[in-house]
Amino acid sequence: MATSPFKFLQEVREETRKVSWPSRKETMITTGMVFVMVAIASVFFLVADQLIRLAVTFVLGLGG
Repeated sequence: MATSPFKFLQEVREETRKVSWPSRKETMITTGMVFVMVAIASVFFLVADQLIRLAVTFVLGLGG
């Protein structure tokens, strides 16, 4: 069963009317939270990477 492009676009418009879009304030708060979580994750992985590097160099005796 093929649907015409016009009918498809009409149905898409109907569906987008049903979406509850976030407000500007909600979007800004969520964006800020994402940036904070990315910063926290970056610091965590930096520290974890450095600890693993130190452990590996110690175990392999490359620490001079």
